[in-house]
Amino acid sequence: MGRKRKHSETEAPVPVKKSDESAPERPKRTLLGWKDKSEGEAEKSKALSSSSVFRNKEKVLVTCSRRISYRYRHLMLNMVSLLPHCKKDSKVEAKSSKGATLSELIELKGSSSCLFFECRKHKDLYLWMVKSPAGPSVKFLVNAVHTMEELKLTGNHLKGSRPLLTFSSNFEKDAHWKLLKEMLTQIFGVPKEHRKSKPYHDHVFVFSIVDDHIWFRNYQISVPHNESDKVAKGGLDKMTLIEVGPRFCLNPIKIFGGSFGGPTLYENPFYVSPNQIRALEKRNKAGKFAKKIKAKTRRKMHELSNPLEPDEFADMWKDDK
Repeated sequence: MGRKRKHSETEAPVPVKKSDESAPERPKRTLLGWKDKSEGEAEKSKALSSSSVFRNKEKVLVTCSRRISYRYRHLMLNMVSLLPHCKKDSKVEAKSSKGATLSELIELKGSSSCLFFECRKHKDLYLWMVKSPAGPSVKFLVNAVHTMEELKLTGNHLKGSRPLLTFSSNFEKDAHWKLLKEMLTQIFGVPKEHRKSKPYHDHVFVFSIVDDHIWFRNYQISVPHNESDKVAKGGLDKMTLIEVGPRFCLNPIKIFGGSFGGPTLYENPFYVSPNQIRALEKRNKAGKFAKKIKAKTRRKMHELSNPLEPDEFADMWKDDK
C-alpha cells in the first residue's frame, strides 16, 4: 500500500483568473446628461475643500411691538422687502420680559440676528439691533422716517438682489462706531448664494454719520442699456444713482454687551429723550399763559393806582326820569 501524504505536502490549488468579460460600469445620469466618474470625484473634492471655507449663514428676524402706528409698520415692511435673508414674525408685547421672549423666538426661528421695532405712546419709534445669543445689542431712536409709499421716488431695483454697503469715513473714528459698522455689515449684508436672493448687485445701502446720527439711504445703480451707450467693464462714468427709499435716521442710545440687555458698553452723552423734549415744549406753552395772566394783573394794578377823575356830566339825565 502506498503511504499517505501529509497535509503540508499537499499544495493549495492555484485559482485561475477568469477573463473579465463583464460590461463596464454605466455612468450616472443627471438632468444635464451623463456624468463621468472622474467628474463626480472632482465634485467631491471640491465639496471637501469648500467645507473648510467660511460660509455666511446669517438670518435676521424682523418683528415689532403691539400698538405700532401704520407709518412705522410700513417702514418695517419696507425693510423686510429689502432683506431677502430675513424672517418676519408676529407682534410681540413690549414689556420688561420682551428680551427673554425675543431671544427664545430668535432661537426657535433659527436666526442669528434681530431687528425689533418698538413703538411707545404711538409717537416714538425705537429700533433694537441684536446679535443673539451672546450679543451685543444696540438701542436706537428712529427719527425722520419716510417710507417708500410716502416718497414715491423714481428709483427701482430687483426684489431680492444683493446690495452694496457703503459707509462714511466717520465710522473709523471711534470704537463704538466701528462696532456699529460691523453689526450693520452683518445684518444688512445679504449672504452669497442665499436661496431667496438674486446674484445681482443693482442697488446700494448708504450709511453716513452726520451730527452723531446714522442716516440711511437706498439708491438704485442705473446703467444705460443701449448698445451705443453700453458701459465698459469697470467704467463708472455713465453710471448714475437714483434714490429708491426708505429714509430714516438712527440716533444711538446705548450699546449693551448681551442680547437685549447686559453690561452697558457705550452710552450716548448727547441723547435727549422725546419725553424731555415734549416736557420743555409744554413748559414754554405754559410760560405764554403765565405771561398773559401777569399782564392782566399788571393792568388791574395800573388801573387801581391811576383812577379816573369823576365825570361831571355822569348824573345829568338821572333827574329827568
